[in-house]
Amino acid sequence: MILVTGGLGMIGAHTAHALHDLGHEVVVTSHRRAEVPSFLAGKVTVERLDVTDRAAFLALADRHDISDIVHLAGSIPGEDPVRFFRTDTTGLLNALDAARTWAVRRFAVASSLGVYIGRTEIPWHEELALPTAQLPHRIIAFKKAVEPLTTHSLQGAGVQPVVLRIGSTWGPLMDPESPFNPIPPYISAVLRGEKPRPLHADDGGDCCYAPDAGRAIALLMNAQTLQHNTYNVSSGRPATNRELANALEAIIPDLRLNLLPGRQNGPGDDPYLDTTRLTRDTGYVPAFDVATAVADYVAWRADNPR
Repeated sequence: MILVTGGLGMIGAHTAHALHDLGHEVVVTSHRRAEVPSFLAGKVTVERLDVTDRAAFLALADRHDISDIVHLAGSIPGEDPVRFFRTDTTGLLNALDAARTWAVRRFAVASSLGVYIGRTEIPWHEELALPTAQLPHRIIAFKKAVEPLTTHSLQGAGVQPVVLRIGSTWGPLMDPESPFNPIPPYISAVLRGEKPRPLHADDGGDCCYAPDAGRAIALLMNAQTLQHNTYNVSSGRPATNRELANALEAIIPDLRLNLLPGRQNGPGDDPYLDTTRLTRDTGYVPAFDVATAVADYVAWRADNPR
């Protein structure tokens, strides 16, 4: 059985769904979110868990035979940065303690494409040295710290660490007004019959639809062997706002979206993740491009608020 912490969140739920489709038994944990999305109903076991409670975390093994862990649980920073870092670090350390205590096979943990900020090479690939750079958000700062904390904690334990450098992911279950990705708010405005804020046509960059991200993580957990401990998780190709607008216009009659010409910051390329390593080791190929992802998401939102 595979444990997915934060398994009712966007990436966690899609990971759990993909693991189930691959034939695995899955237990997901959730602290505050209680509603199980329709695509997971009857397919996973749900445990209410505050991952900062070490005793409760370790007690999961009294009820489940857990062979692997995907640690995706996390919080959103408030005004107190120390409280955020303490909460998420405690959750990570408890998950790592469980991995060592239970002698699981693999421990996968969410990092971020933001760890590459400061590198000018495009696309970003796993062999790039991570630079010392000012980071734009506390979540990215924590994700960058997660990598050495995880790999050093598991040394000598016989547990393979799998660092997931997850790209700019969006899709079903994401906050439709999320400040972390412009696509859901843009689509939400269109679905309300409003004119969304004009975007520059050639801006864009890394973009991954949540079901693809979940399937990529599931394939990493499912693989017989992995040649590396760090993998980029995304679509492996850049996307543009022009593609987003074209996809919406193709499925919504009479919709005409205004785009600003070119790029907001002038000529150049937006960064995106190279997923060659992921594809080579798991056979992963994204199932969605921008057009099919937008169509799927609009259909999902017809019956779901997020």
